Amino acid sequence: MRRLYTIPLTLFCFLLSGLIAQAKSPNVLFIAIDDLNDWVGVMESHPQVKTPNIDALAERGTLFTNAHCQASVCNPSRTSVMTGLRPSSTGVYGLAPWFRTVDELKDLVTLPQHFSKAGYKTYTVGKIYHGRDWNSMGVTEFDVVGQTEPGLSPKQKRVATPRGGRGMDWAVYPYEDSDHKDWKTASWAVEQLDEMPTDDPFFMAVGFALPHVPLFATKKWFDLYPEDEVVLPRMLLDDRSDTPRFSWYLHWKLPEPRQKFLLQAGEQIKIVQAYLASVSFMDSQVGRVLEALKRNDLEDDTIVVLWSDHGYHLGEKEITGKNTLWDRSTRVPLVFAGPEVNSGQRVQRPAELLDMYPTLSEMCGLDIPDHLEGLSLVPQLNNPNAPRTRPAITTHNHDNHGLRTEKWRYNQYADGSEELYDMMADPDEFTNLAGQAQYAAVKDQLRSLLPTVNRKPVLGSAKRVLVYENGIANWEGEDIDPNEPIPE
Repeated sequence: MRRLYTIPLTLFCFLLSGLIAQAKSPNVLFIAIDDLNDWVGVMESHPQVKTPNIDALAERGTLFTNAHCQASVCNPSRTSVMTGLRPSSTGVYGLAPWFRTVDELKDLVTLPQHFSKAGYKTYTVGKIYHGRDWNSMGVTEFDVVGQTEPGLSPKQKRVATPRGGRGMDWAVYPYEDSDHKDWKTASWAVEQLDEMPTDDPFFMAVGFALPHVPLFATKKWFDLYPEDEVVLPRMLLDDRSDTPRFSWYLHWKLPEPRQKFLLQAGEQIKIVQAYLASVSFMDSQVGRVLEALKRNDLEDDTIVVLWSDHGYHLGEKEITGKNTLWDRSTRVPLVFAGPEVNSGQRVQRPAELLDMYPTLSEMCGLDIPDHLEGLSLVPQLNNPNAPRTRPAITTHNHDNHGLRTEKWRYNQYADGSEELYDMMADPDEFTNLAGQAQYAAVKDQLRSLLPTVNRKPVLGSAKRVLVYENGIANWEGEDIDPNEPIPE
């Protein structure tokens, strides 16, 4: 006769709880940084920059060294990341509107909503979406929205920039590190991680403001970069002599000062120093959050992805700011770390911020929504040499596109003018090859990869919006005279 063995109830519950724990999906820590170009230590784009915490994250994970944003300005870039659609598909190109006010976009399932529907508890603090009132428009983007006290701001503007703008400033922060809004953002995230329940997986989005202007950091961060030792980025005084006039229209009249002002006012070294100091302070706040993750034994169960919404010029191409199709505006850090992510790995294949939505979905075992236009990066996370079927594409305003492969940068503007750079021979994009006949086949091949959907700016588009119709360029509602001098 066969014996029937029974398992005690307490043992059965213990085994069942173990199976449930093993089946739990990984957490996600989603760290967004504002206006951080590729000046990160591990990316080796500036010889002095000190970012030990981001570097350490990259060492225990995978760094995409050729990652690019979909738009080189905040609102359309972040809209693209969170919706999974290109700016040329959403029609959101300027700092307005909030995409939920657009009829065709109001019901899109965003990245945090997708995770919430899958059983994750979602948290956010700091700048993730552009703007302040997005969570009060009748749509729940996150389950928990962090409320922090505002940071202290200096009352006096130090730098008298030509077109004003209170935010266009760079100086030593006259308060304490703990008075800055990025410190408060990190503190809220740390508090949540210290009290995080372990039953359900979480998705936490943490958005840091620096190195977005104003570039304020306390003296100890400036002291890392003595003014008389600051190394300037490689740049030319007449770097736009071989670029189309239309390239100026993408940032026609902005508060960001030009290279000429920086040099004449003696501010070129100072703005670079302030940017580097701001990057290092921001990195220290990233470190506080990552330390809390580790201290609470969450590191092994959490996928960390760190990214920036776009880059930033500091004199290169004769400007400061973003709003261009060149690498200094488009190339950003993109790091994945956590369970089953190869450590110390570098991927040179093109990658897009648009790819984060499908990648995180696949890594966490979620379905990938049909509307997404990005590609999962899981093949490259598994094998850095895995093929990529298309380049990275950046769109700034309607019908202006930049394509980036491992070798080429190709820009096409709305009026049909072009740029082509060999990024292996000319990583600073000093020499535009577009007019040379021997590169016609290269341009034809890259041109065939441009987006086929080019939606006009949606209703309510405003702030940094350029349109080109019937041969006329219009900047923020005013036609540009083709003979008008370039604004200084």
